[in-house]
Amino acid sequence: MKLIITDIEDFHLKVEGEYKLIGPKGSIHPCTGCFGCWVKTPGKCVICDGYENMGRDMGRCSELILVSRCCYGSVSPFVKNVLDRAISYVHPDFVIRKGEMHHRRRYQNVISLSAYFYGEKITEKERKTAEKMTQANADNYDGVVKSVRFFNSSEELEEVTL
Repeated sequence: MKLIITDIEDFHLKVEGEYKLIGPKGSIHPCTGCFGCWVKTPGKCVICDGYENMGRDMGRCSELILVSRCCYGSVSPFVKNVLDRAISYVHPDFVIRKGEMHHRRRYQNVISLSAYFYGEKITEKERKTAEKMTQANADNYDGVVKSVRFFNSSEELEEVTL
């Protein structure tokens, strides 16, 4: 399954295959750093606001697709908040991967990560930062980067099939 996380409220992109869409519906509370999703309710956030199963959803996907406005070389605040709430995708224990310490994966799936950034006048420096951020997220999830693409507007994305 593809898990699509987007800040686009009126999402009209074409998607091939099975997918789940996580968009800005209602209010999302920020992660409080309580670690409840690791120790109290493993794999599930203790904040019940409709976004509590993000870690489990990531554990069921083969491809994670981020569709976001580019904000200083990163994802939008909404998409970042959703990713923060998905910290339960990883386990609190640590492992060494590629010479770096990372959290161990909780689930068996290997995520292929794609990021589609949109925004007017995205600078070259922001593009490079976004590419590095996407790679860092893939490393943290013990996954791989499939694609990082940039568009001038969210309307341009409507020509893309995910």
